[in-house]
Amino acid sequence: MATVVAVSVSAKKGMRKKNVESAALLENFGIEGDAHASSEWHRQVSLLAIESIEKMRKAGLNVNPGDFAENITTEGIDLLKLPIGTKLRIGPALGEVSQIGKECHSRCAIYYQAGDCVMPKEGIFIKVLQGGVVRPGDKVLVIT
Repeated sequence: MATVVAVSVSAKKGMRKKNVESAALLENFGIEGDAHASSEWHRQVSLLAIESIEKMRKAGLNVNPGDFAENITTEGIDLLKLPIGTKLRIGPALGEVSQIGKECHSRCAIYYQAGDCVMPKEGIFIKVLQGGVVRPGDKVLVIT
């Protein structure tokens, strides 16, 4: 069963995010208080698997959930195999996969802080279809 390992937010873009006990996903906006939240675009919430972070740890990096600027760190789900349009129930919230990976034009602050960044290759993004408060330990279910 897939679960939420961590929920993370930051006040500025391009920075490591701070882990929080819970965060409100707001419909068609993103995570309350996060710099990436906006109704103006489709990358409202970012997800990265703990398995991707573990891969970076095995490569010698001292990294943790939130260090790659992901909002939600998951475990037990292959995020990259979810096609665009897939709906995910994350705790009480509902999201729809809107983008897989991203183009990284330059090495951002995360690259220099962590030594590498897996988010462009292994992260996904969702739009929030239904809001709700998300916490570590919540289930992640593929709906469609």
